[in-house]
Amino acid sequence: MIGVGLDFGTSNSAAAWFDGETLHMVQLEPPFEIMPTATHLNRELITRTGRAAVTQYIEENRDRMVELTPEVVAKAQMLTEEANPNDSSSEHEVSTSDVYGKAVIDRGMQGRLFQGVKRLLGNPSIKRLMVFDHPFRLVALITPVLVHIRQALLKAVPEVGFDVHFGHPVQFEGHGDHKNDLGLSRLTEASEYAGYKNISFYPEPVAATLSYLHEERGAHEGVVLTVDYGGGTLDLSIVRFKGLEFDVLSTAGRPIGGDHIDQMMFRELLFPLLGKGEIWSRMRDGQLVRNHFPFDEFEDKLLNWAVTYTLNQNHYRSKIADCIKQGGDAAEKFRRLDDLITHNQSYRVFQAIKQAKADLSENEESVLDIPELDVSVPFSRPQFESMLAPMLAELLAVTDEVLASAGLVESDINVVIRTGGSSLIAAVRDQLENRFPGRVTEHDPFTSVAAGLAIASYHNHQFEIVRRA
Repeated sequence: MIGVGLDFGTSNSAAAWFDGETLHMVQLEPPFEIMPTATHLNRELITRTGRAAVTQYIEENRDRMVELTPEVVAKAQMLTEEANPNDSSSEHEVSTSDVYGKAVIDRGMQGRLFQGVKRLLGNPSIKRLMVFDHPFRLVALITPVLVHIRQALLKAVPEVGFDVHFGHPVQFEGHGDHKNDLGLSRLTEASEYAGYKNISFYPEPVAATLSYLHEERGAHEGVVLTVDYGGGTLDLSIVRFKGLEFDVLSTAGRPIGGDHIDQMMFRELLFPLLGKGEIWSRMRDGQLVRNHFPFDEFEDKLLNWAVTYTLNQNHYRSKIADCIKQGGDAAEKFRRLDDLITHNQSYRVFQAIKQAKADLSENEESVLDIPELDVSVPFSRPQFESMLAPMLAELLAVTDEVLASAGLVESDINVVIRTGGSSLIAAVRDQLENRFPGRVTEHDPFTSVAAGLAIASYHNHQFEIVRRA
């Protein structure tokens, strides 16, 4: 008998199988066990997934000038000459013309990239996203990734017709009381299209707990708090265990994760070096006009690297060019902003942010180094922790919530498991260690959930109703 687990993540995905004794991580993109949860579609709707999708998209938009063209929204008719009432064969002469809407169509775009779609699954107001002229349901955009993972599983798992445990966050992002039901329903439908047969859903932090209990088989009994802090969500669970037997006492979660932290670092550390807060001077009707550069028009697109290329339009770059021409100390900042946009360097920026963030997990100081933009920003762990204050407050609040829901206090917890990429942040580690001194341990930050799901599948542990795809 084989158990299979699939961790379909916001940023990355992983899969594993378990034979009752040994855990096996699946190479989703050999030799890599972890793959980006990304889908790329070109104009012919040919699909790429994972690293290939990200690479394709970045190269397509490097040094590409974006020109948006208007869309025809209606036909207009104008009577240019009336028919002669004395001539039965005479007809009205009518002029027909197209009516154009706002310029929104990027006809030079070669492909669309979708990453982080998991964050949309619980939102009932988002049903479809446009892929060129085709409205694609969210389910259709995540299905190719699930197909890719299933193909890798078929090659790796020594058994056919295997069941799969899918992970899910404690709380999907979205609004209303039914966001979890909606998120699970969409995942179920996508898994059906991808060819999965029998699937069960299982909470991600509980799966990480099972992975830990399997690894620490010498543990006898106790209560474990698991903090799974990943790219998209913060999920907690409390489990009472005796050997490999266990009861889930409570779960809690928040839709915050490492992606939010990366955007915050971009905003705090780099925006001032790209022109935010600088003065824009230009002549208008013979008068010198001075006001702050409208950086707010750029912010959202800079913070979401997959759409940064859309800033490469004259509408945006002409304003930057004005600021470069005016010279002074600010001109260098605007040259940097222009380079970032022109050469589509936003993805590279976020990779550098992730590296600098990881460095601070081990060191008191780090440098945000982006040679492509001639940027080297030193910053310290205290500075970083000051930025993190709101998220650390959320961690404190959700910990209180999960303890209260279980009817426990700090002293009742025997072990605290840290897992997920954001759990490596020193401030997260310190906050947990201060609250649960001597009881905090790190456990396989990037693979624990997939491993635990495989164990849950092997033992047929159920938390949600089994869903037949």
